[in-house]
Amino acid sequence: MVHAERAALIGVLERLDDARWDEPSLCAGWTVHDVVAHLADTARTTRLGFVLGLARARFDFDRQNARGVARERGASPRETLERLRRVAARRSTPPAPLDSRLVEEIVHGEDIRRPLGLSRSYPTEAVVRSLRLQVRTPASLGGARELVARTRLTATDADVSIGEGPEVSGPALPLLLAVCRRRVALDDLGGPGLAALAAAM
Repeated sequence: MVHAERAALIGVLERLDDARWDEPSLCAGWTVHDVVAHLADTARTTRLGFVLGLARARFDFDRQNARGVARERGASPRETLERLRRVAARRSTPPAPLDSRLVEEIVHGEDIRRPLGLSRSYPTEAVVRSLRLQVRTPASLGGARELVARTRLTATDADVSIGEGPEVSGPALPLLLAVCRRRVALDDLGGPGLAALAAAM
């Protein structure tokens, strides 16, 4: 599933004019080009490499990510795309659950597609696995456990209901994006818990 998402995104990127790579993504401060460089970096990451890189970044995830973007961002979109293409079939992973790779590919795929007015119909299993991982992972590790601690998330297009409290409902993909703090997804959600979730973001 991870490899399928990488391949699908590469297919989109191959058709983009270079100017569109400079458009802002949903990741604050990052362009589309930056997000592609980040995906190339994370696809290359190994368990040992992640630990060493984090130590060099003085255990600052943001600094580590910024260094990865700088390392993998080529002089042109075509160069960065070729770097992503070369690592697309890799199976290496940082010391995290395998489903974290799905989260990376789907959420960052949307970080790129949505600002460009593009869409993808993701496999339901991939989105659900990503959502379940995010809601059980603490914020200190990039998850949303605290964010949704008092909320029940219910997918309207999959057999998923997670948590206890006022309900937030909608398609699984916007739920995933919301727990990953992409406010653009809130427009696709509803329910009595939505205001509290939005305020916590």
